[in-house]
Amino acid sequence: GCDSNMNLLRHISFVDCPGHDILMATMLNGVAVMDAALMLISGNEPCPQPQTSEHLAAIDVMQLENIIIIQNKIDLVNEQTAENQYKDILEFVQGTIAEGSPVIPISAQLKYNVDVVVEYLIKKVPIPMRDFESPARMTVIRSFDVNKPGEEVEGLKGGVAGGSITRGVIRVGQTIEFRPGVWGISQKGEVICQPIVTTVQSMHAEKNRLQYAIPGGLIGVGTLIDPSLTRANRLSGQILGAVGTLPAVYVELSVDYFLLRRLIGVKSEGEDGPAKVRRN
Repeated sequence: GCDSNMNLLRHISFVDCPGHDILMATMLNGVAVMDAALMLISGNEPCPQPQTSEHLAAIDVMQLENIIIIQNKIDLVNEQTAENQYKDILEFVQGTIAEGSPVIPISAQLKYNVDVVVEYLIKKVPIPMRDFESPARMTVIRSFDVNKPGEEVEGLKGGVAGGSITRGVIRVGQTIEFRPGVWGISQKGEVICQPIVTTVQSMHAEKNRLQYAIPGGLIGVGTLIDPSLTRANRLSGQILGAVGTLPAVYVELSVDYFLLRRLIGVKSEGEDGPAKVRRN
């Protein structure tokens, strides 16, 4: 423990991007709101693992320039094994956007070198320029229903959207809009979208209740939306912002795409060769 007084240098929000195959879509969604990345590599496993390659590919796609590589669980291996894996890590990131990034050996369980990671975050990761004047816009990466099963009608709360403000300021009581909102197929077979307009009822950053929120970090926005529309991340990927200022909704797009080396969300069959796309 530290008995001296400490000064708050920076408030940082973390987005946990899981490496399991079935959660890769969640990982890609989370990368969209990041200013920097901590790439965690297990010291007692061969490098790279399949999910590590996918994480690096996602970082490359989003052009995240501030990357810190963490070599964890060094307490479980001997010095020579840790050194050999360190060389494997350098070879793995060679020629990628992570080349030249610091590699910090740590033991999260024993809290070895965690202070070094914090120091790097504060001193090596710059604070991005923020836009406070443009109309508010927020990327939704999560949405959920905070009501408990069996809640009485009088006690029901509206749906909550979680994400990161990319520009502008959002205030409690402000009227906001979700786009594309609720979508479906018309009788003519056309895609129809109905933006959702609601009012900000509350905002939280971790356990801190907010009256307004600015770009950077993760916040939860409480609304008057029917909680069935926000349950199980149904609004993930949507845009929240000031009414009438959000981009138009399109049903057809031309995109430049980047193919990952493995299929997202699909396990390889056996040890030889990648998973294949099948037609049903």
